[in-house]
Amino acid sequence: MSEPTGPDLPAPSVPGFAMPAQALLRQDGGATFRRPPPRDPAAGPSDPALVPQFGFDRCLDLGVLPWSRKGGEVVVLVQDAARFATARPALAACFGPFLRPVETAPEAFRRAVCDRFGPALALRAETRTRPDESCRRLDGRRLRRAALGLFLALGALAVMAPVALVTLVFALALLALAVNTGFKFAAALATLRADATPPPPPLPEVDLPPVTLLIALYREEDIAPRLIRRLERLDYPRDRLELLLVVEDDDTATRAALDAARLPPWMSIVTAPAGSIRTKPRALNIALDFARGDIVGVYDAEDAPAPDQLRKVAAAFAAAPPDVACMQAALDYYNPRHNWLSRCFTLEYALWFRLVLPGIERLGLPMPLGGTSLFLKRRVLLDLGGWDAHNVTEDADLGIRLARHGHRTRMVASTTQEEANCRPLPWVRQRSRWIKGYLMTWATHMRRPRQLWRDLGARGFLGFQIVFLGALAQVSLVPALVTLWSIPLGYGHVLARVLPPQGMGTVVLLCLLSEALNFVLHLVALRRSGHRLSPLWIVTLHGYFPLGALAGLKAFAETVTRPFYWDKTRHGQFDSAP
Repeated sequence: MSEPTGPDLPAPSVPGFAMPAQALLRQDGGATFRRPPPRDPAAGPSDPALVPQFGFDRCLDLGVLPWSRKGGEVVVLVQDAARFATARPALAACFGPFLRPVETAPEAFRRAVCDRFGPALALRAETRTRPDESCRRLDGRRLRRAALGLFLALGALAVMAPVALVTLVFALALLALAVNTGFKFAAALATLRADATPPPPPLPEVDLPPVTLLIALYREEDIAPRLIRRLERLDYPRDRLELLLVVEDDDTATRAALDAARLPPWMSIVTAPAGSIRTKPRALNIALDFARGDIVGVYDAEDAPAPDQLRKVAAAFAAAPPDVACMQAALDYYNPRHNWLSRCFTLEYALWFRLVLPGIERLGLPMPLGGTSLFLKRRVLLDLGGWDAHNVTEDADLGIRLARHGHRTRMVASTTQEEANCRPLPWVRQRSRWIKGYLMTWATHMRRPRQLWRDLGARGFLGFQIVFLGALAQVSLVPALVTLWSIPLGYGHVLARVLPPQGMGTVVLLCLLSEALNFVLHLVALRRSGHRLSPLWIVTLHGYFPLGALAGLKAFAETVTRPFYWDKTRHGQFDSAP
């Protein structure tokens, strides 16, 4: 009996993402294809029993969608011939050998999945990270009981032994100051002492890998035209580049703005169906199921990446050892001179991305990633379970999970310009989300500290504690450190009643040394960033960091009341980039 015939599967319209259909004809056991009808096959009626029978997760993993039965054949929507060739044995084992593949445009395929299987897609995006590595398993009641117990203990100590409480608070504050300053100095020293290795040579055009860029948008109707204009400047072959813009299903304003902007062919929209939460990592997980590139990159709505960034990323991956699974570009701001807050934010980012993160890489410590301009091997990302949809600092968490599974992250010599948050209240809201995410990330990975030690090793475990606990201690205890300014102002300090003169001298010396080191490190980072800001602005950081204490209070309160709430940062308010 001869094989049944069906619609032809033409060669993919996006070279570099799929093999030609002719290659499939030599591999698929003799199935023949005819060109599909001009109508969208996903618009026709479907058999709702087929996808559950094959398995929804397996459909997305293989990039196929069993759609309907016609005669003795099962019609299968496919995005390209290569994926059907891979999926064909599993499909045949489930439905029999009579399969009728129909090539479907990627956007039509995504629309079919989102429209017909939205709840299943949302559930998959929210639960794809392993439960033991996701903060969704954190017990909210235990967190509330622990917070209440700590509050009551501190209150009792304040009443019964106030001197002991003051001593404890300042001891922790000074310890955090010493550890954080020492860690930044060690990381900066590792960065500055490293040999200046030349960047890898650019790859020939034919060797550039396919890249998928993901951008999660929510209420970004004002930024859409600028976003498209900036990303159009990326110097990368369009036949090996796709951009997936993820828009929530109820965000009609952003969708209308994108439709009006007339997206180029390599950009398309993915509609995120409603779910139990609404976070950026959840939206990224939804888009990840439709990404076809070997490398997956993430940008934010207001980003202006360097035009050659993707070529540098591709060259860096090609030259890196196999265990390097992620590249992180530096972030900077295109509005550093807008006001005092933007200047301080620029100084903070300069130190973090120009000295600290490169030093973390060179010290071999797990790297907390930035939320944008990071690039990952798609296969590794899928194996890790994507992003933790419930973590509001999914970037930092992903960096730790990469390290726990034996993967490394490197910095790539390229910069993406962003918009600095210039208003105090939005700054506090944004920073509170970061602090809450750090707290949740620390609590998630410390559920089994022995396993974390085995995964990261002694050095990595210690580095994890310094980065995350150090950041949390800094925002919690900075008010205590601020009060020490009363000493040089001649007002004395309560510590003088507890410590002997030698002890107070040690405290003053530690503070002076920390101030000197921080000033020098910020000055070096500022010079490396290329910004022409006056060094005197570094001194004003003493008024900037106490804002973090307000953000910390908000973060700690939300951790026990609304742990998965995403406090959105609105972009495009002070956008001065071309």
